[in-house]
Amino acid sequence: MSDAGLGIVETRRAVVFTGDRPLRLASGATLPEVEVAYETYGRLNEEKTNAVFICHALSGDAHAAGTHFGDDPKRPGWWDNIVGPGRPLDTDRFFVICANVLGGCKGTTGPSSINPATGEPYGLRFPLVQVRDLVETHRALLRELGIERLLAAVGGSLGGMQALQWAIDHPTEVDGAAIIAASARLSAQNIAFSAVAREAIMRDPDFAGGDYYANDRRPDAGLALARMIGHITYLSEESMREKFGRRIQDAEVPRFGFDVDFQVESYLHYQGQSFVERFDANTYLYMGRVMDYFDPFEDPVHVQTQIAKGGTSFLVISFDSDWRFSTEHARVMASELRGAGAPVTFQEISSPHGHDSFLFAEPPEYHRTVAGYLDRLAAQAGIASREGAA
Repeated sequence: MSDAGLGIVETRRAVVFTGDRPLRLASGATLPEVEVAYETYGRLNEEKTNAVFICHALSGDAHAAGTHFGDDPKRPGWWDNIVGPGRPLDTDRFFVICANVLGGCKGTTGPSSINPATGEPYGLRFPLVQVRDLVETHRALLRELGIERLLAAVGGSLGGMQALQWAIDHPTEVDGAAIIAASARLSAQNIAFSAVAREAIMRDPDFAGGDYYANDRRPDAGLALARMIGHITYLSEESMREKFGRRIQDAEVPRFGFDVDFQVESYLHYQGQSFVERFDANTYLYMGRVMDYFDPFEDPVHVQTQIAKGGTSFLVISFDSDWRFSTEHARVMASELRGAGAPVTFQEISSPHGHDSFLFAEPPEYHRTVAGYLDRLAAQAGIASREGAA
């Protein structure tokens, strides 16, 4: 992997739906105007065959790689280790796009956006969205960019769900879909975690029914608690043991009280507090619900019909320490896709990092697997090899 990285990048915005052509959601509701925040890396080739779309996870955003002007260069975008010159999403060969999802809070229309009908933030009046609505918004952005077909849609967790839905709904528009640490159907345990996180936010006295935007106080305590709950599920027992064990924070012996005493407690408090400084509580609710309701294989005949329309291939990756979306989730997904007639490569990778493994550069097998898959897609599309690009 190259150490050069992408350097300074810029987040752009595009209005992709307007009053005369609103976004009609899967539920039947409409949004009269949708703006999307996005970033691009690399160059689109003349044939427009080298576009790779990154679909981000629940707490992600458009800033996947590089650094913004004035930011700490040691704190690049959330997937910087996989995007850039010589990296698996090689910007010397691919035109990489990442957009904040519909319902997001980092530049794309969502609950914190102004409702043009009222002049006030939507709050909980923002309609519930589904994964296919996120995909439709991505597709609208691609139309703005003049791109009709993707070499690949790539994503982890909720991002993998988007890549999967994209390939099912629009199989003629996607050569390949890389689905990493994701699930096609949340288990009761996963829905339960989502429910507790949702209750933590909505029971915060400062939630104000979702209309807290003009208030002096926001539901920070509830959102921080929701993030703490979620973060526990993103880590493995092994990684927590290695990072924290039973070590005491800033002391040699326990203080025997109810304040923060163990290092793991301090870490979770930090994660919760840092999260409220960059994320909107309502968006957290909406994205959690998006995942709860996701069930793309509910109608297997429809899936089979759709898969038969295109030649999309799939890469499905799981991590052995991920207990949030375990390997069993990935095996079921791969089996459903194969049963529908799709070519599928499945790989379970050993990693100590739990669900968060998709965000890491190690183990090396992970990035090699993604790079190899994209190399095969690129070769089929007539895009120069890594050696040729160099």
